[in-house]
Amino acid sequence: MPHDYNDLITLFNRTFLTSLNTELVLGGDEPVYLPADTGHPHHRIVFARGYFASALHEIAHWCIAGPERRLLEDYGYWYLPDGRDADQQAVFEQVEVKPQAVEWLLSASCGFRFQVSCDNLSGDHEPDRVAFTRKVRQQVLHYLNGNTPERAGILSEVLRQHYGVQPLSADDFPEPL
Repeated sequence: MPHDYNDLITLFNRTFLTSLNTELVLGGDEPVYLPADTGHPHHRIVFARGYFASALHEIAHWCIAGPERRLLEDYGYWYLPDGRDADQQAVFEQVEVKPQAVEWLLSASCGFRFQVSCDNLSGDHEPDRVAFTRKVRQQVLHYLNGNTPERAGILSEVLRQHYGVQPLSADDFPEPL
C-alpha cells in the first residue's frame, strides 16, 4: 500500500482531534507544533512539504511531549539548526533518541522505511549515523518491552491496522551495519 500523507492526516485526526484536541496539518518548508489559541481552537502538528517521514517525525515529538509542553510552541524544546559542532551535535542526538525511536515504531507500524536523522549536513562534525542508530534502536527495544508512550501505542495500532502490519517485535528493528 502506498504511503500517502493524506491517509496519515486522516488516521491521526480521526484518532486524536476529538480526544486530545490535536490535528495533523500539512505545512510549508518548516515543521512546527502550535498550541491552540484564540485564532485556532485545536493544537496543530504542522509537518513539512507533504513528506510522510516529516509527519511521522513531528507526530513522534508530540507523542512524548507531556501536557505542559503541549501548551508551548514547539513544546518549548531547544533546537539548534543544521551547522552544529561536535558538542552541539551530541546534545542534539541525546535529545532526539526518544522521538526518533517513536518515529521508528510508527514507521514500522505502517511498513515505511525509517532511517535516523542526524540533521547536520553543513556542520563541521560528521555524525556517526551507525552509533546514533544503535542508541535509537535500544530505545525502540525498551519501548517494545511494555514501555511505549501511550499516544504512540495508540497510533501504532491504528497504523498497523490500516497498513496490514503484524504486531511489532525486535526483529522488525535490525541492528545497523
